[in-house]
Amino acid sequence: MSFLSTVLHKTRETLGLYYVLARITIPVTIAAELLSRMGVIEAVAPAFAPVMSLVGLPPELGLAWLTGMVVGIWGAVPLVFTLVPVSSLSTADITVFSALLLFAHALPIEQKIVQKAGPGMAATTLLRVAGGLLYAYLLHRVLAATGWLAAPAEPLWIPMSAPDDWAAFFIGLTETMISMLVILVGLTWALDLLKYTGVLDLMMWVLAPVLRLAGVRREAGHLTAVGLFLGISYGGGLLIREARSGAVSPRQVFVSCVFMGFAHSVIEDTMIVLALGADIGGVLIGRIAFALAATAAIAALVRAMSDETFFSWCFWKAETVAPQR
Repeated sequence: MSFLSTVLHKTRETLGLYYVLARITIPVTIAAELLSRMGVIEAVAPAFAPVMSLVGLPPELGLAWLTGMVVGIWGAVPLVFTLVPVSSLSTADITVFSALLLFAHALPIEQKIVQKAGPGMAATTLLRVAGGLLYAYLLHRVLAATGWLAAPAEPLWIPMSAPDDWAAFFIGLTETMISMLVILVGLTWALDLLKYTGVLDLMMWVLAPVLRLAGVRREAGHLTAVGLFLGISYGGGLLIREARSGAVSPRQVFVSCVFMGFAHSVIEDTMIVLALGADIGGVLIGRIAFALAATAAIAALVRAMSDETFFSWCFWKAETVAPQR
């Protein structure tokens, strides 16, 4: 195959993948924004007050958490300091809330992408929310017992409210989709270049011992690493392609998606919550350690499942890929 033919083939393949992502992202983002503006999210939020109490947070932050789960991190952060005055929040409060937000945000979009790769949406969504709650609870108990991070919050950035007009929303959505296409094309070519030069093999050799702790094998290693650093939209997007080709076994697709659900976009998302005043130990180091341990336990459970149980409860696209352990 000539160089030009290779370029055209790779471009068509990438555009096809982008089309799959765009069909999910655009309508779900508009629907979530519409529900938010209609007050549906605000009406439901009070039901989350007991959960906030469980992790030691003011009940008002239930609205911000729910908004984050539906709309995304950027939808939640403008609400934090409008719902609760910054003077009444400690660094521990911001860290615990940020942990909740980092585990489970933009669920309609990100979990639909995960579903396209094969894992059941209900199972992976439940694991993300439950994992986030468990980690936030453990973090709260440790911080409350030790008094660590009890000092008043000192945010570097207090975000203003999001724009109210639809024009600004659609401009932002257009910019996001253009950025996604540019990043996806660049990422696809960068990965191929890294594969061709052997650099990817070296990176995976370095990361392999860490990923193996979470039950992620080499076949899904580089895709999981992409999700870890860049997020589910990109790591999951590439995983769709690999899962459809049969290059990655269904169980490894599931384990990879679970790990990415717990720990993804660790650069951008972490920087956002650090600017709000969160502590890096709680939102990055502790989060990754929890992700490794929790995913390892889930991977062991998945390996012990029969094919019938696994494809009934965890993986919905059994007919497109051969059952493998």
